[in-house]
Amino acid sequence: MVNEELGLIAHLLRRAGFGATLEELEAYKEKGYEATVDELLHPETLPEWDDDMVRRYQPDMNSLMYFESAQSYWMYKMINSKRPLEEKITLFWHSLFATAYGKLNHAKGVVNQTDTFRRHGLGSFHNILMELSRDPAMIFWLDNKDNHKDNPNENYGRELLELFSMGIGNYTEDDVKNCARAFTGWTISNDKYMSVRASRDSIWPSGRIDWQFEYRPDDHDDTEKSFLGRTGNFNGEDIIDIIAMRPATSWFIAGKLYNYFVSDTPNEEATAFLAEEYRKSGGGVRSMLRALFLSEFFKSKDVWYTKVKSPAELVVGTARLAGSYQTPDSGITNLANDANFMGQEILNPPTVEGWHTGTEWVDTGTLVERVNSSTLVIGDTLQPGIQTMIQRLKERREQVSGPELVDECLLLTGGLQVSDNTRHRLTEFAAHFGEVSFTLDDAASCSEEHVVELLQLILATREYQMA
Repeated sequence: MVNEELGLIAHLLRRAGFGATLEELEAYKEKGYEATVDELLHPETLPEWDDDMVRRYQPDMNSLMYFESAQSYWMYKMINSKRPLEEKITLFWHSLFATAYGKLNHAKGVVNQTDTFRRHGLGSFHNILMELSRDPAMIFWLDNKDNHKDNPNENYGRELLELFSMGIGNYTEDDVKNCARAFTGWTISNDKYMSVRASRDSIWPSGRIDWQFEYRPDDHDDTEKSFLGRTGNFNGEDIIDIIAMRPATSWFIAGKLYNYFVSDTPNEEATAFLAEEYRKSGGGVRSMLRALFLSEFFKSKDVWYTKVKSPAELVVGTARLAGSYQTPDSGITNLANDANFMGQEILNPPTVEGWHTGTEWVDTGTLVERVNSSTLVIGDTLQPGIQTMIQRLKERREQVSGPELVDECLLLTGGLQVSDNTRHRLTEFAAHFGEVSFTLDDAASCSEEHVVELLQLILATREYQMA
């Protein structure tokens, strides 16, 4: 059985990461819950990602010229990173500031944007918006490269206010127009060169170099503008300064963090608490998340196993549990495709609104795909994570049957806690095996196969499919 402290840390790792193995949970338990929270919130103290393995094994994945390579690169990174919250917050910002390869046709540009989210994703919301506004992928995605002083394009200005910072009802159409005027001249420096290269180089249609941000003062509207009740000769930086201080912004980002890390059901009291933390910390995302993870509304068992895992969370979490793809094998593309088939094509969200989450992740088709993908990965007894589970079970129990086998396997799958009904079903299934016996030198036996079959059924349960 899973004790209370281990269960709470498992809950934290499901939400602040992609789940954890039993060995990882036990190591975090030794540190304590609050120390674990602080470690997750300071990824700079943890081992940094090393691209050397990618460069050595998968030159194509390293060059990121193709969309499939870019997806595989990020999938590999999420699976193997020692900084789970860094990857999880990157996925959060990617979902909120949805930018799609489908329009850009430039895989490296979208990947560079995720690198920006890694560097700044736990910093101040003000700085995140500033970096976003200078991001070449976003400039291309929402047409700010076509935003000129004599012909403003309102696309980025509108989405900045509506979807990225404040929400509908907290600004006027005039605010949108003047926001767009303030961002005139914020563009991509080498866009014309890239267009020429694209027309001449069919093998690399997006060119071989990164996009770069450029501010063109001669194309900036430097006349007076009124924005959210203030008037001045505003540039883009001034707009971000004003947005970041608005009460509506604190409520907006508080609600988004609560929805992503806690519950799909809004909670006004919790949102107010997080909005106040935003104001006290100057919009510090790290401070907001620390307050969130230490709060009673996050720790409460009422919110455990209430969020449907996104396809990326499910695929990455299962691969981490199984110890799969510890080197950048080309087969990792299959995992990215699994997430695609479940409805989440990372680096290519369907619209500027990102993905609709919660129960919308699940329908009759995607549910079958979710179960098949999870059970296929966990069913490979050659994976190091599966070998570790079986060996640990052998060392703990020479003989085990029925309810005890179920408890052991639930513990091995990341301290999973299930309902009485689920436990009953699992116990009924395990009863067919009778007594499972192990010997330490038993490399491959029916007993191992029985354990794997039970693990596969556990991964098909409602509780495993939820976070």
